[in-house]
Amino acid sequence: MRLPALIFSLCGLFLPVLSISHAATAAPTSAASEPAPAAQIELGLQHWTLRRFTFLETLDKARALGLRHLQVYKGQTLGGGLQGSFGHDLDPATLATVKGWLAERDLLAVSYGVLSPGSVDEWQRLFAFARTLGIRTVATEIDPATLAQIAPFAAAAGIRVALHNHPSPSRYADPAFALETVKSFGPHIGLCADTGHWLRNGLDPVASLRAVAPRVLELHLKDVDEPAKKGRDRPFGTGAGDLAGQLAVLRQAGFSGVAFLEYEHDTPQLEKELSACVAYFRAALAAPLPDLLAGRVAPPGFTLDPSPASLPAPASPAPNWPAPRPLLAPDLANAEFDRANWSYTDGVLSSSGKGGYLFTRALHGDFTLNCEFRLPAGGNSGVFLRTSDLADPVQNSLEVQLLQGEAPNPAHVVGALFDLLPPTRQRTIQPDAWHQLTVRTIGTYIEVWIDRERVVSAKLEEWTTPGLNPDGTPNKFKKAIATLPQTGRLGFQDHGAPVSFRNLVIE
Repeated sequence: MRLPALIFSLCGLFLPVLSISHAATAAPTSAASEPAPAAQIELGLQHWTLRRFTFLETLDKARALGLRHLQVYKGQTLGGGLQGSFGHDLDPATLATVKGWLAERDLLAVSYGVLSPGSVDEWQRLFAFARTLGIRTVATEIDPATLAQIAPFAAAAGIRVALHNHPSPSRYADPAFALETVKSFGPHIGLCADTGHWLRNGLDPVASLRAVAPRVLELHLKDVDEPAKKGRDRPFGTGAGDLAGQLAVLRQAGFSGVAFLEYEHDTPQLEKELSACVAYFRAALAAPLPDLLAGRVAPPGFTLDPSPASLPAPASPAPNWPAPRPLLAPDLANAEFDRANWSYTDGVLSSSGKGGYLFTRALHGDFTLNCEFRLPAGGNSGVFLRTSDLADPVQNSLEVQLLQGEAPNPAHVVGALFDLLPPTRQRTIQPDAWHQLTVRTIGTYIEVWIDRERVVSAKLEEWTTPGLNPDGTPNKFKKAIATLPQTGRLGFQDHGAPVSFRNLVIE
């Protein structure tokens, strides 16, 4: 499987980053210059996302999100003074009330699923119900033999049937098998492609979507944090699913239909995360196709072109800051990272040496970070400060360099602000021994301490020219350091060698 990855060149090494990166896997490079076909992709809501709410409450929340097209499911409590749950067995009076709820809110129930009735008779009743409510598509995991039986009835009713994929051992987990199943049917039989379940099943969602795009009738559009069955939903653009690549495939295929936002992970932040998904989708849909292919669409809270932050200077120095607190939760729930590479056991954060980053979910502006770090012989790592764009942390962060050994460039040794300012004195870092790091930021002022010795004092306002340090030496930055945001994520780097951190506290 080829997962979305952004390859960064840093100190002569190439590191794959599994974060919000969007590699151009959505299409060959030459396609970037081609105009996007006209496509009307609507973002809808799968009611299962809000299953802890009633059907009526979900309608109001969908309207608040600005999502008009709905995929309803069997079993959601009705609410609004009605007894029972939603389904195709509703009595005429209740069905009329539900239709009224939709009409009052200018909402459309355009799809129903996922469900798989076992008899042709029930399917016929379902089709009659769908016509009454205005449903155009039924999502199912029906077996191929029953599909052949009910296909003529679906055509006669004017209802489309879309095969949905859960992860293995679900019948249609393999997109190739799903495509083979529908190829002998007319256009009213196709796929409800669940891109999150593809990733959970170890498949590349962009490549899978490209393979089946001509037969996709609708989607469950998702971003997931890792390619595993336990992978949880993430706001669009911040997971491992390459949402930009998925949308690029749909635009290139000329898909005109509904992509349903389905969030299976229930969280206290659910509605906030759904709003972030909606915002990203709208930004991505409006972006030029070359920008989408290149990943130049930033999720809410990130920027690809940082401008100076207008944060007030602290009214008092560090003694009046909050007391130190652990930076990371014991289960790393407040961090984003590749779970195959990072672990947190007994207070020690460790990487495997495969390359990549761990970033806090929280943004940090003015702070004091204390920790201890341990590197093997020749080990290379770094602590990233105020990262404003996870898609390109190298250009949108300050890095405190951690290194065991020497470096030709004095701005690349341990304690340096990488490529910007050498330490006043290079400290000796013993292999496989613990050393202390302290980083303090106040507005544009940065201090770095190694083993209780201050080795860097930097005033960022002095870096006014892209690619140049105040002393005239070159640096790697494409923008002036003085213009970088003064708040962002904290990050820890695996630069191809195992690294460990402990006693991580922030104040």
